[in-house]
Amino acid sequence: MPRNIEDLIEQIGTQNQETLDGIRADISDMQQKMARHGGGGSNGITNSWGSQFINSKTVDLAQVEQTRGRTSMEVVRNALTTDPASGGALGSPFRDTTVTGLPQQRLFIRDLLTVVPVNSGGSAEYAAQTNRTNNAAVAPEGTLKAESSATFELRQVPLVVIATWLKASRQILSDAPQLSALIDTELTYDVGLAEEEEILFGAGGAGNLEGLVPQATAFADPLALATPTEIDTLGSAILQASLTRTAPDGIALNPADWWRLKLTKDDNGRYIFGDPQTEAVPRMFGLPVAATEALAPGNFLVGSFKSQVLYDRWKIRIEAGFEGQDFVKNMVSLLAEERVGLAVKRPEALIYGSFA
Repeated sequence: MPRNIEDLIEQIGTQNQETLDGIRADISDMQQKMARHGGGGSNGITNSWGSQFINSKTVDLAQVEQTRGRTSMEVVRNALTTDPASGGALGSPFRDTTVTGLPQQRLFIRDLLTVVPVNSGGSAEYAAQTNRTNNAAVAPEGTLKAESSATFELRQVPLVVIATWLKASRQILSDAPQLSALIDTELTYDVGLAEEEEILFGAGGAGNLEGLVPQATAFADPLALATPTEIDTLGSAILQASLTRTAPDGIALNPADWWRLKLTKDDNGRYIFGDPQTEAVPRMFGLPVAATEALAPGNFLVGSFKSQVLYDRWKIRIEAGFEGQDFVKNMVSLLAEERVGLAVKRPEALIYGSFA
């Protein structure tokens, strides 16, 4: 025990000096070990964890506590996070280079027709037989043979232009090729959709096709069924087309009607059109089915589509050009167009009607 204040002060000073001497010895020993392990820089400890820690600019607070000759250090650092005020602004989102367009209606009607390329003229001309007199008969030896006759006439259908366009900057078409491709697809689809509407419902006259439905024969059940189902109705329509001596080759109806037919079951709960687990080509009574949204629910068109001809003067194409001040504004006008004509050669072999 210290005898007085002077002895106490001397004892405290001696203990602190011993502590400091111990720390100096520890640091000297650490430097020698780092040098032996190839530490670079001054005294071989520049790249030591200690020097990196001391030189780190991320240290905000170093708290040193000395207790019984030992030193502890508590460090607080700034953490980088995805917060925009921190490191979040440096991250770039992943860019999917594909462009998602709007859904498109499937187009079927053109594929049902006979398509004939045309390379000249503003209209298409074809010969149609209007009358036949068949006097064929047995001709006994030495007698005059019977004479038959036939009458033909030339018919013309106009070739009409179906087109649309939009304006875009040259920069965006150059910088975003995927967008350019989408524009081409969209414009081509727009023309194809308008074409399908014209083929089915065109009113004729200047600048319009005369469509299949306006020229088709109205459905009149040749079987006069009392309470026909929708399947019965389509079967009767096929028969009506067959009675024109032209073989029917297709059925067009709305997808909702087609799926209602596909879901028809027999008395045992089995699907009439086959197992839902099997994928079959849409067919009915041996004829392909075109389920098109162009036809309103409840309506159908049945008969010989191949007897009707689509004259293709210009296939759908995309052209680019300038108008007005487009050139000096780096704008370009994109035009999609086609030129077609439609000849409904056998309107009696097309049957249009509605389900009861």
